[in-house]
Amino acid sequence: MLPILLKIEAGIAYITLNRPDKLNAFNREMALLLQKTLDDCAADESIRCIYLTGAGKGFCAGQDLAEVADPNGPGMQKILSEHYNPIIERIRNLPKPVVIAINGVAAGAGANIAFAGDVVVSTASANFIQAFSKIGLIPDSGGSFTLPRLIGFQRASALMMLGDKVAASEALQMGMLYKVFDENNFEAESKKIAATLAGMPTKALGFIKQALNASATNTITQQLALEDTLQQQAAATKDFKEGVQAFLEKRIPIYQGK
Repeated sequence: MLPILLKIEAGIAYITLNRPDKLNAFNREMALLLQKTLDDCAADESIRCIYLTGAGKGFCAGQDLAEVADPNGPGMQKILSEHYNPIIERIRNLPKPVVIAINGVAAGAGANIAFAGDVVVSTASANFIQAFSKIGLIPDSGGSFTLPRLIGFQRASALMMLGDKVAASEALQMGMLYKVFDENNFEAESKKIAATLAGMPTKALGFIKQALNASATNTITQQLALEDTLQQQAAATKDFKEGVQAFLEKRIPIYQGK
């Protein structure tokens, strides 16, 4: 059984973490295959949105601790430098939107991978746990970067140290999520978001990601200069021309992601 499933349909790459018996906890095979899948999606011009979810009852329980405890396993340094860090960098640097659809528990690295997405939604029954401190570790997979920016320093600090379980409704109120859907319409509503993004000007969405990534460390002067550069690139796309023409002709634009 492959630990990562991929289905491409109507410009959307549906990626599923597929170790349901382990709550989709990561091992080396799964981490490396996810990286390759994301690379393939980046290179395929027909793909204009990525939709990432989990199989079974959970999104991702983080790292498979059996692999960590294995004396012949990759070891912590490789797990971070070769598994999780490249996954986070790929999600953030993909020039296409990434929808994370959290169908259940998202713990440890699983939660922090989710928070790297562009549009993050969950079921009402999902929950989120910064589980690291409970086994003597610190948050990784970019969590110490993303979570304080999403919910503020004090809340992030408390959740990381205490390891509290956060219900989806509370996560939404804190700012971790874009939307929460009930179980009955979660799949349809989350896929509707992906379909909307797949029909939008893909290059412009990629430029938005680039600007947001840089905003974490840029000064306002640097950010204004970057906006100038990216806006010129966006204005040179075929989709910008189509958007303007459609507006003038009072019709719905048809974007091609070019």
